[in-house]
Amino acid sequence: MKELILIKNGEIALKGLNRTTFEDVLLKNIRRKLADLGKFRCYKAQSTMYIEPQEDGIDLDEAVDRVRKVFGIAALTRACIVEKDFEDIKAKTVEYLKETLSEASTFKVEAKRSDKTFPMNTPQICTELGGYLLEQFPGLTVDVHNPQVTVMVEIRDFAAYIHAGQIEGAGGMPVSTSGRAMLLVSGGIDSPVAGYMMAKRGMEVLAVHFVSPPYTSERAKLKVITLCEKMSAYCGRMQLFIVPFTKMQEAIRDNCPEELFTVIMRRMMMKIAEKLAQRSDCAALITGESLAQVASQTVQAIACTDVACQMPVLRPLIGMDKEEIIRIARKIDTFETSILPYEDCCTVFTPKHPRTRPKLAMVEEAEAAFDFAPMLEEAVEGAERLRIDPQ
Repeated sequence: MKELILIKNGEIALKGLNRTTFEDVLLKNIRRKLADLGKFRCYKAQSTMYIEPQEDGIDLDEAVDRVRKVFGIAALTRACIVEKDFEDIKAKTVEYLKETLSEASTFKVEAKRSDKTFPMNTPQICTELGGYLLEQFPGLTVDVHNPQVTVMVEIRDFAAYIHAGQIEGAGGMPVSTSGRAMLLVSGGIDSPVAGYMMAKRGMEVLAVHFVSPPYTSERAKLKVITLCEKMSAYCGRMQLFIVPFTKMQEAIRDNCPEELFTVIMRRMMMKIAEKLAQRSDCAALITGESLAQVASQTVQAIACTDVACQMPVLRPLIGMDKEEIIRIARKIDTFETSILPYEDCCTVFTPKHPRTRPKLAMVEEAEAAFDFAPMLEEAVEGAERLRIDPQ
């Protein structure tokens, strides 16, 4: 039997005259996701997208697993292609869903008939096919309200399709339809989740990570690379910038009040990230800050870091608690990597008593006592750029 994957769009369906643009980007993202699995024909018709294998031996289970992580898809289903002939529909339904129906005790049949030339109407299809399935599977009974299995028959222009149950898609908007943004990745739990959340809203996500050898190890850097690889399953291909930050942190330690180390360090990170973002045609920065989670994430501290750059700073986790963030981290498979005990530069020279309500004038005065500009440029120029491909 020949199978394919049917895709149901999500928010794209609400778009107006520019809907085609979003659909084209989604198809492009799907094709890219499946490129190394074999040859597929990906096309759209009648508010549905079709992913049809063009070669024998393609792993359709793997294809489904990849496609369900593509943003812009509300639901998908693996379906059997049959002739638009009711006798063929009956026979193929039994053959295709034999294992599923044999293990169930209740079912119902639903049908959609977009091809109005088909000689049977929707109620007739449901009644006749339901009766036939009851004959073939004596252990089944009909339950139209809460069935274990819903057998779906779709009569469309090109063919008829049989399937049983949809798989939830990733939702959101297709990646790259909302522009580009630079994510500050620390190596902790929050920042990968923030990147995932903004990719779900259609942003193409680039990432920047700060390293401070010998205070941070090579393992900490490799940890962040692994996190970006896991994020790329949803975000697509990414660029990761590794910024040398040792000199900057030592200068902050030696020339600034200890209680302001954290907020000044954050401001320098934002300035460096903004410069890299501008060079990469990004329109915003993304951080994993959650209000009041740590000393650098109070309203006052966030206000001080915001004015360090001109770009908008997106904080998708700002109103989430830790359990909500961890739940998403587990879903996208970044949690176990994030909790590996490798120090990142955010924990270097942490003050014993950080100021939780810093005044901007106080921070800017402390910052002005030392000329950080040459170090900022040096850090930007010394950034290593890596390409992260989906694993």
